[in-house]
Amino acid sequence: MSALQNIPVVDLNDYLTGDPIRKNKFVKDLGNAFMEKGFVSVKNHGLSDAITTELYEQVKAFFNLEEATKLKYVVPGLAGQRGYTPFGREHAKGRNEGDLKEFWQFGQAVLDDEALKAIYPKNVSVTELPSFNPVGMNVYKLLEQTGSHLLEAIALFLELPSDYFHSKITNGNSILRAIHYPPITSEPKSAVRAAEHEDINLITLLMGASAAGLEILTKQNEWLPVTALPDAIVVNVGDMLQRLTNNVLRSTTHRVVNPPREEWGSSRFSIPFFLHPVSEMDLTCLPSCITDENPKAYEDTTAGDYLDQRLREIGLK
Repeated sequence: MSALQNIPVVDLNDYLTGDPIRKNKFVKDLGNAFMEKGFVSVKNHGLSDAITTELYEQVKAFFNLEEATKLKYVVPGLAGQRGYTPFGREHAKGRNEGDLKEFWQFGQAVLDDEALKAIYPKNVSVTELPSFNPVGMNVYKLLEQTGSHLLEAIALFLELPSDYFHSKITNGNSILRAIHYPPITSEPKSAVRAAEHEDINLITLLMGASAAGLEILTKQNEWLPVTALPDAIVVNVGDMLQRLTNNVLRSTTHRVVNPPREEWGSSRFSIPFFLHPVSEMDLTCLPSCITDENPKAYEDTTAGDYLDQRLREIGLK
């Protein structure tokens, strides 16, 4: 583990290789990391440097467009689930101050289920940047595949069938979010780039951000900086997986802090993939995760109802 890294590192090739010893070690290491820290760094995740660089170039080009142009891509009534969300619109649960960010969201493109295709909002095309949508959706599908492998391993760690999550995440309501934290031009009142929060979904896959700032809250109630290794992505447990496992796997509180004053003039870009299941997935705590020492902590709900509740809490609905 790198001194800067602070979270465990696993190699996805160990899971995909077919070697049962390497595969079993990966499953154990991934599960233990999610139990202890809620975060892990994953190498050999399927995104090449060229693909990553291309996406960041497209994302920077979009956020460099004139404000009036970007505002054309706000879709009223969608709670930010597609297209553009302006600066300061979203806030952390329990906070009123808007986070110091603007963002764009790509969603699922369903090709083989007409009923589901009719339910999901359509993705928004940026006419000024013809490569923006194809590049973004290519990364979406690559990270969706990586997330599927990771959830297979999590299922095995939980002693479930390896395909337990498969039907639940096929055509799931996942989001690829491109975030821009603009330069800070005046003393922030109380807002930070992203206040402390937990993610809503099953797992989040985070491509290396363009600058430091991500911190996680440890069991000792201390904030720990997390810096992705150059060849790795950071993956964390979301609240849906925490609910499903009755807190066996931890959804760790994290935040993005403002940089030192001498770096206020720099933008920060970050591109997380929030892996969501289909809305009807049952999030009732797994019986195997309920014990006398760990009694059931959550009421039964579905992924769709839980997502709706959380979007209201963070100000997008």
